[in-house]
Parts: sequence; structure tokens; C-alpha cells
Amino acid sequence: MTKLRARHVVWDWNGTLLDDNHAVLAAVNTVCAMYESAPVTLDEWRAVFSRPILACYEKVLSRALTEADWDVIDQQYHRAYRLELETCGLAVGVPDLLHEWRAAGRSQSLLSMWFHDELVPLVGKMSLTGLFDRVDGLRGYNMGGSKAEHLVEHLEAQRLDPADVVMIGDVVDDALAARQVGAQCVLVTTGMMPRDRLETAGVPVTDSIPEALALIDA
Repeated sequence: MTKLRARHVVWDWNGTLLDDNHAVLAAVNTVCAMYESAPVTLDEWRAVFSRPILACYEKVLSRALTEADWDVIDQQYHRAYRLELETCGLAVGVPDLLHEWRAAGRSQSLLSMWFHDELVPLVGKMSLTGLFDRVDGLRGYNMGGSKAEHLVEHLEAQRLDPADVVMIGDVVDDALAARQVGAQCVLVTTGMMPRDRLETAGVPVTDSIPEALALIDA
């Protein structure tokens, strides 16, 4: 693969730095049970995962859903996910490779769609806080939509030139958000989308964070 040139990485959290697939699946199946629908496997959820997330639930539950349904689903999902969060660890290569990246004089930040007031203490609990110039989670209500507008605000707050930034994430939406702001992107297959779907984004796809960082030259 062609090397990318950048001095700043914007990291995604869920499915990228945080190994939480089992927690996501448990939470999704809590929602399925609420609707008396059969549980899904991780491969089945990954096959339908996209944004907006409401559409994913419509596929696995085989029914149309309203915004009111989303409110209930969102609450149930996050309640179940939080019960599993203590069992989640960090991805292969974390935090060692992040320390190496920073020690080499490069910078990095974290942008997640997980709730900001829960993300910050979680990052601290995992002893990662000092590695990031900025940590941004979701503030306010969200219908499970795109990350693009959040990425714009994230980069502007750090006065970063998007051309000098690589986003590393686990879903096609990460690549679309990066493209919208003029940044580069590498996707990893460790999260919520299989390789064949990630490859439709037209950006490099790797199987791990070590492989992703190996594609970037300062």
C-alpha cells in the first residue's frame, strides 16, 4: 500500500482503540429481546451496520421504526452496553504504539460518538489521557448519524490542517467524514464492519492498529 504522510492521527474509540465487539453485540441482542426478535450473531450485525443506526435495527427487527422507537432502543442499548463495559480491553498495540507515536514528536487526538461525560473518565481509567491533545465525545442528542460535523469541530478546535491528518476508524462513516473535511483515513477490520464493506470506502484497510500506523510517514 502507498504510504500516507501525516503528523496527526484522529483516533476513533469503539471498535478501534477499545475492543468492545462483545459488548456491542450483547447490547444489540438486548434490544432484539425487547422486540421478541431472534438474537443476531456478530457477523449478522456487522453485515447490516451503517449510519443512521436506526436503519440497522429496522433490518434485524424486520419492522419500520419511528423516532420514538429510537429513544427507547437507544436507552436500552446503552443500559446493556454499560453493563459489559468493564469487560472491555484495549486493542492490540494500545497503548504502546500510541506512546511511540507521541514520543516521535507527532500528535494525536480522540473523537468518539460515545457520550463525552462518560468517555473522558473512561480514557483516564485506562491511563490514556496524557496521550491525546484533545478528547471529544458526543455532546447532546444524536440519532446515530454521521461523524462528519463532529470531525469538523474537532479539527477546528485544534487548529489542524486536515491535509496533515489521518483518521483511523472501523466503519465506512469514518472514511466519509475524513473525506468531507479533506483529511486522510485508514480503516481497521477490528470493529463493526467486515473488510469487504470497508474496502468500498476507497481508503487503505488493515487488520490492526500496528498495521494502520505502519502506513503513515511523518
